[in-house]
Amino acid sequence: MTQEVTVPEFHPEPWVSQAACRTLDTRMFFPEQGKPAGPAKAVCRGCEVREECLAFAMRGPERFGIFGGLSEKERRRIRIGMRAAT
Repeated sequence: MTQEVTVPEFHPEPWVSQAACRTLDTRMFFPEQGKPAGPAKAVCRGCEVREECLAFAMRGPERFGIFGGLSEKERRRIRIGMRAAT
């Protein structure tokens, strides 16, 4: 007997339709370790929803990749700084 698997429906954030990266290959924003993130960050620099993207990643679900122009390490430093300030 096979078990049916339910895949959750994907509902993108409203700002995603305005993101500069919306038509690009998402692999650019998840560079392999040691590979440059500069091309992805350059796209983010010119994005009108950069702040929304960064806020989305900082809220929790995105542990890897470039979001809002910052890498996971850069976002981690911000989180640590925020905890230290409280």
